[in-house]
Amino acid sequence: MEGVVVDGVRIETSFQHADAPDPFGRLWTPHRMVYIGGQDKPKDSSREQCPFCSAPGRSDQQALIVHRGEAVYVLMNLYPYNTGHLLVCPYRHISDWTEATDAERVEIGRLTARAMEVVRVVSHPHGFNLGMNQGEVAGAGIAAHLHQHIVPRWTGDANFMPIIGKTKPVPQLLGIQRDQLAAAWDTAPTTL
Repeated sequence: MEGVVVDGVRIETSFQHADAPDPFGRLWTPHRMVYIGGQDKPKDSSREQCPFCSAPGRSDQQALIVHRGEAVYVLMNLYPYNTGHLLVCPYRHISDWTEATDAERVEIGRLTARAMEVVRVVSHPHGFNLGMNQGEVAGAGIAAHLHQHIVPRWTGDANFMPIIGKTKPVPQLLGIQRDQLAAAWDTAPTTL
């Protein structure tokens, strides 16, 4: 550890203080504290507390819904891992893949594929991460309501910012992303 010793106490050099210039600089993202602090996270697993149950009752723009299906809908992730991060959710308040009906499973798969097609047209990613975190211990932020993640990926998107800077830059506002994806939903070519 660099610094000087004065009267037996080590004094840090200036670059170690958050308010002093350093070779890396800092990008402050105080809006992330909402997610980190759990604001708006359900206090329990009830349907009344669930943001995925309340979203379909709001306007598409307000809830960031991109598409409404019969048993399942697609919305933007409010705390995205990457630009264009979508979630596919059943309308029913279920927490586990084994609780989904055959119709829900088929529609989750179909809408996941469609979301990938649409994101490819709108954002041109190089790949995707797809996944469901089953249970809080597995990483589910909202464990009480089943949801499939569709995370677009680009070569080099895992750069120093999230690794060293603990910050994920998202270059486009969620509302703008939602509007672009919703507009392309019915017009983007299908690969099926």
